[in-house]
Amino acid sequence: MTWCETVDQAGLRLFLRQLKEQIGDRSVTFLCIGTDRSSGDALGPLVGTGLRKAGFQRVIGTLDAPCDANTLPARLLELESGPLSGGIVIAVDAGLGRAESIGKYQISDGPVMPGASLGRNLPGVGDYGIAGIVNTAGVRKYAILQTTSLHRVIGMADEIVAAVREAFG
Repeated sequence: MTWCETVDQAGLRLFLRQLKEQIGDRSVTFLCIGTDRSSGDALGPLVGTGLRKAGFQRVIGTLDAPCDANTLPARLLELESGPLSGGIVIAVDAGLGRAESIGKYQISDGPVMPGASLGRNLPGVGDYGIAGIVNTAGVRKYAILQTTSLHRVIGMADEIVAAVREAFG
């Protein structure tokens, strides 16, 4: 049974440090889900790009090569049988939640469900998950993602990259 918890930046850093201790020297691939075509959904590609710039090689999903709903099946093949197969997968995605959770992170020891905030039925991905709560859930979910503060999303991406570098760098 998996667990899921909503944490602040300090909780995210603790989660990643403990995860690194738990998995030891096993290889880790970061699957960063989202698109650069929506400010709210750009969290994953921003994290992926930041991780690549920090020297991480096992990264799927960047601003120049996003892993979105359209490319997800092909990108998952890279994890199953491509050069990035094997090891642990940490999935990163944006999510919508309650107002008091905006700017926090939903961490889990199970897969991220891409598109769940929008009611999409995509396969769960990752051995562990980080979902950044970028805005509130509401009736017009696509519009909410489109009008989410890019400043907030960039700040959250920077926090995730910093926490990953601290734990895995």
